Amino acid sequence: MRIAVVGAGPGGLYAAALLKRLDPAREITVWERNPPDETFGFGVVLSDETLGGIEHADPVVYEALRREFVRWDAIDVAHAGRVVRSGGHGFAALSRHRLLAILQDRCRGLGVELRFRQEAPLVSELSESYDLVIAADGVRSATRDAYADVFRPHLTQHRCRYVWLAADFALDAFRFETARTEAGLMLAHGYPFGASQSTFIVEMREEVWRRAGLDLMDEDASIAACEKYFAPLLDGHRLSGNRSRWTAFTTVVNDTWRAGNVVLLGDAAHTAHFSIGSGTKLAMEDALALAATLSEQPGVDAALAAYEQERKPVVASTQRAAAASLEWFEELEQYAGQPERQFAFNLLTRSRRVTHDNLRLRDPSFTAAVEADAGVPDGTPPMFTPFTLRGLTLRNRVVVSPMDMYSSVDGTPGDFHLVHLGARALGGAGLVMTEMVCVSERGRITPGCAGLYADEHERAWQRVVDFVHGRSTAAIGLQLGHSGRKGSTRLMWDGIDQPLPDGNWPLTAASPLPYRPGVNQVPHELDSAGLAAIREEFVRAAQRGARAGFDLLELHCAHGYLLSGFLSPLTNRRTDAYGGDLAGRLRFPLEVFDAVREVWPKERPMTVRVSATDWTEGGTTADDAVEIARAFAAHGADAIDVSTGQVVPEERPAFGRSYQTPYADRIRNRLGVPVIAVGAISSWDDVNSLILAGRADLCALARPHLYDPNWTLHAAADQDYEGPGAPWPLPYQAGSRKPPTGRTDGPKPRLTLPS
Repeated sequence: MRIAVVGAGPGGLYAAALLKRLDPAREITVWERNPPDETFGFGVVLSDETLGGIEHADPVVYEALRREFVRWDAIDVAHAGRVVRSGGHGFAALSRHRLLAILQDRCRGLGVELRFRQEAPLVSELSESYDLVIAADGVRSATRDAYADVFRPHLTQHRCRYVWLAADFALDAFRFETARTEAGLMLAHGYPFGASQSTFIVEMREEVWRRAGLDLMDEDASIAACEKYFAPLLDGHRLSGNRSRWTAFTTVVNDTWRAGNVVLLGDAAHTAHFSIGSGTKLAMEDALALAATLSEQPGVDAALAAYEQERKPVVASTQRAAAASLEWFEELEQYAGQPERQFAFNLLTRSRRVTHDNLRLRDPSFTAAVEADAGVPDGTPPMFTPFTLRGLTLRNRVVVSPMDMYSSVDGTPGDFHLVHLGARALGGAGLVMTEMVCVSERGRITPGCAGLYADEHERAWQRVVDFVHGRSTAAIGLQLGHSGRKGSTRLMWDGIDQPLPDGNWPLTAASPLPYRPGVNQVPHELDSAGLAAIREEFVRAAQRGARAGFDLLELHCAHGYLLSGFLSPLTNRRTDAYGGDLAGRLRFPLEVFDAVREVWPKERPMTVRVSATDWTEGGTTADDAVEIARAFAAHGADAIDVSTGQVVPEERPAFGRSYQTPYADRIRNRLGVPVIAVGAISSWDDVNSLILAGRADLCALARPHLYDPNWTLHAAADQDYEGPGAPWPLPYQAGSRKPPTGRTDGPKPRLTLPS
């Protein structure tokens, strides 16, 4: 088998070495246009997981690496003149030059042909004369460009500028240090990679970089400026470069990694931001997987398919974590006012891979200090601390998110709602929210949607509220809304967003735009009389809700329903005072809010749910969402419930764990307004992390509460918490301990006899 490798970075070299070691008969040639000792950057960090794979696959390489490693376990976060240390993390690093030298030596020893200072032949030529072509030619991959129609790459350039430098001393920890300058906030990422050397990356928003004049400086001038900015940390030590240029990080994603017998590896296939130290790690893990699938599968086609199938989900997960980390550093300024330990905790948990529970195990004293600073009582998980909105104090930070049940009859909730909401109230959540309750018959989404526009609706809801108040410690909130252009559709399980087969009712909206052209009906554009009538419907429903005894009212301005349709530029094309710029698009939702707030009891809080992004070009942006939240807060909203999307069918959400929480985080930390975070928050560890980091005040969970109505009580039991934040209902107290399971292990042998 003849194999061509384009690019002699760690991924390309390691792939060549592994493939030759597994089958010495393979003819493997590596092309690299640069000299063997030329590389970008300085130090490389490898995880224990990656090292374990290397040790298993090639003990020779592992042993050579092990002799070079610098190891440490602490992370220092220096912010506002104070250094906060967290321990127990575990890192291993070495010089990138040494890593490449070790891999080059291994390749030569195994008989791989290395051709440095040579451009590789055209990939089309290589693919004809070799059985396999491995493109490990980096983020600017010429191979990827040549086959762009097959790989279908997506390159996203981000908003910070950074430069990769080295310091002439060894830090004793991973160091993050902020520097407040006249140009703005800057950050250094540093870590040791030798006895007297440290990687030193300086990063800042592009506008800060330009204000500082760094865009006009050469390498020497940039280094001198960075030495000045971080003089307290450097303490007289010097920085050096290696053709170090300021650049913006580019995230690379490809729809596929293979084109015939050509396969992408490492940065050519994918990139992940340097702040989680994953580029070299991912490339070497790619090499391990590719070598394994070529040994396991019957041919190249099957091997490349298996390689991509195995690696893509792993890489996607890493890229999601890297994106969260990257975005955190892009928005560094919004956290600058946090107390030092909370800032450090927030930084450490930024990617969602390190969590409250991880840190509590790694460094319990650090985590306890962060909790104490936040006023969390001893022995209390952050999620079980109380929270007050206006005159309502919740026992804990868990919210049962509004979930449409499509189980009402003519708008009247029945026994199903009593059991559904009652069960979740008994399950320990601090606040249980109704589904979107519609303010009129024509404002329903489906015939099964609940309403609050008739006396029988009010009586039925009061029955539910009385049960929650009488039998649980939960508060119960009412979400009011109007379907707008998304109304008159079938029950979800009969065809979501599909019109009724018969009996459709006319729709109204901000503009005469159907949800799906040719599928959903064209709504009538509301005139002044229609706007006034709907505003009055919201008022009457709120009055009914107050009489029914709801503790909190939420105005639904999200997900493409009527009020959301006014907010989004994609669905509001009006030319009158209720359209145009954001102020115009806000006018009617704010009028409705003001009218409802006027009749809602003053001691009871009101919240507003918004879609913080439409997930498509030309729609509501994250910055728009901040201004929308600012406007509602100025009108008296006590908290903003921050969701995203569901406004237009062509949306492309970036799904993933806690994927919507950065939008809540932005609103909370830019405006100082309480927020409810939603969106794939699935574990109590996530809730604790978000609350303690200051990214959210309350966390709303939907699917976990469908899976387990007692989710909050079980979260308390899992954390050995028995305090006032999660009291078990008296009839359930006998079940407050997890039941024992059947024995699955046999008795251990008493003696070990010699063989």
